[in-house]
Amino acid sequence: MQNRRATAATAVAVVVLTAGALAGSAQAASTGAGGRHEPTQRALDAAVRDGVPGVVARVRDGHRVWRGTAGVGDRNTGRPRTPVDRFRIASITKTFVSTVLLQLESEGRLDLDDTVEEWLPGVVRGHGNDGAKTTVRQLLNHTSGIFDYIQDEEYVGKLFGKGFLRHRYDTWTPEQLVALAMEHRPDFAPGAGWKYSNTGYVLAGMVIEKVTGHSYADAIEQRVIAPLGLRATTLPGTDVTMPRPSGRAYSKLFLDDGPVYDVTELNPSAAGASGSMISDAADLNRFYSALLGGELLPPAQLKEMKTVVPNQSQDPQNGYGLGIEGVRLPCGVVVWGHAGDIHGSHADGYSTADGRHSLAVNFNGDWAGDAGRIIEAEFCGG
Repeated sequence: MQNRRATAATAVAVVVLTAGALAGSAQAASTGAGGRHEPTQRALDAAVRDGVPGVVARVRDGHRVWRGTAGVGDRNTGRPRTPVDRFRIASITKTFVSTVLLQLESEGRLDLDDTVEEWLPGVVRGHGNDGAKTTVRQLLNHTSGIFDYIQDEEYVGKLFGKGFLRHRYDTWTPEQLVALAMEHRPDFAPGAGWKYSNTGYVLAGMVIEKVTGHSYADAIEQRVIAPLGLRATTLPGTDVTMPRPSGRAYSKLFLDDGPVYDVTELNPSAAGASGSMISDAADLNRFYSALLGGELLPPAQLKEMKTVVPNQSQDPQNGYGLGIEGVRLPCGVVVWGHAGDIHGSHADGYSTADGRHSLAVNFNGDWAGDAGRIIEAEFCGG
């Protein structure tokens, strides 16, 4: 929980925590049961002391809601972060994509054990890649072995370090991103291991388009966003701007040391179906509560989603399912959700298995802070 997983337009390595706090005083806003969430607020304040410009969190616990903030949303003006700020949710997008594919499976429109070749003929091919031996399920649970395109040298040169400043507005097509991955041999044979790969979700988005005749963005809008009334959740495509209300987003461009840049504007097509979405904390609470509460998937598909592949430990409750991960916290509580990183934003959305207690968190900086501390404080207390 404390490590930031590499996602499209993110650093390949784990972000190193820094100690220098940025300008701006900590501020908090809460409604209901404030004392119960004091450890969570302290963890938000600690993130700002660690160097995060600003942080926002929202908790939904049954019928009770708590909101907390710390730090600033704009380093120049000192504007504080607000509970209604929108932000880039990066790889949390993967849970939305997986939800749509599981819905399509429940309708009999595809089988997750279909091969990628059946839906995307000739796309996964070359340098040892074989779509005829790779299933849609393996794309979703990161057992495909397909190389993660964000580690490609060309992509790294354009999106990390100062290359980002020259290429932040470039448009990337899904076909371009997959082609980068196909220039590399797979990390292992399909099903023979586990390794996080954003390429799998770009391909998953392409599969949705083949099955439905609509883009993955339209499918998510029609099947998830509209039914749940997620008013702050959008799929921006190639739009580089952030919708209001939102603060600014800051990055050191994934260098160990260096100046802080305002990276609020960027072309999210560099992440595509692996991580392009925008949302806010209230919508993430609603989404994960609805998903885990059985509003979006039949029981059989929700069980499939929560069937995990161990990725960091042998604890059967710790692992990656289909666009969602299960995590057993030190206090024994198991939460389900996803984290996401993109330039200037780290986001988390987690909930208990019944969907009743959910937490959403966002940092508007990508080089500091410990979101795991916030998650443990909320679900474990103290």
